Amino acid sequence: MDTNQPTAQTNYNPATKAPGIFGGKIPSGVAFALAILLFALPFSEIKCGSNALTNKSGLNFALGKDWTAAGGYGKEFIGKMTSKTTGKKEGNTQIFAIAALGLGVLGLLLCLAGSKAGASGAMVAAVLAAGALIALMFDLKKWFNDLLAKEATEKAKEGADALGLDKIGDSMNPTLAFTPWFYVAIIAFLAAAFFCYKRMSVPK
Repeated sequence: MDTNQPTAQTNYNPATKAPGIFGGKIPSGVAFALAILLFALPFSEIKCGSNALTNKSGLNFALGKDWTAAGGYGKEFIGKMTSKTTGKKEGNTQIFAIAALGLGVLGLLLCLAGSKAGASGAMVAAVLAAGALIALMFDLKKWFNDLLAKEATEKAKEGADALGLDKIGDSMNPTLAFTPWFYVAIIAFLAAAFFCYKRMSVPK
């Protein structure tokens, strides 16, 4: 009698790999939401020395609103600055701000979708939104430097301080600065793109 009975083979199916903390919608959604909320905070300031004269939020850039006075001479200072422009306030900064904010909202909606295609679209939107904010920064710096150069030329011709800086101090010149909130918004968009990429790489 043959005692060697064939052994029944059992198929071993490894457990599906868990998506992990980066494989879901929450990390990318939180990063997008944070970047969007930061638009309500000041993105840029015009300073004289260490004192902020005026500031402007990301939302105000998108809406094309004026700068907000932050110091005793802020309103007078920015009023004289904007009066020198020819209907073109800060270059193309409003377009870049609208693009960044719109792409952020679009990315948030796409990342909430359950498909990898949505995550892919959200990743592209996040990268483009961060790029739009960087373009805004360079365009605003160019506008500010061109405006100061124009004011310096007029001052030399007229022999007067066109910006009214004699009331503040001749040794203090206005400077353009970007707040930490602006850089955090860029980082948040890039983080959202990273989280979307990690979500795309998780096998279903």
